[in-house]
Amino acid sequence: MIAKVVQVKPTSDFKVFVYFDDGKIKLFDMNPFLGKGVFQQISSIHDFTNKCTVLNGTLAWDLSGMFDPTNCLDMDPVTVYRDGVNVADPLKQDTA
Repeated sequence: MIAKVVQVKPTSDFKVFVYFDDGKIKLFDMNPFLGKGVFQQISSIHDFTNKCTVLNGTLAWDLSGMFDPTNCLDMDPVTVYRDGVNVADPLKQDTA
């Protein structure tokens, strides 16, 4: 069974924290993809961070601003899960 993406949090260095429905959190580096093929459309940090979302159960970029799953760039969730680095939740504040 393939884990589904439930939340994403892009960073200012073209990486994305990706939350999966099995509880894992991965840090996925998009740098190797940027500037190539269709991913040229999200090569500016503004587009990368502002269009980053969850569509089709995976990490995606909403190109139209209409959350249309047919008009987005998305990454294979298997690739994100396999190649992403396991990390702690960056949204949880350390209370110690």
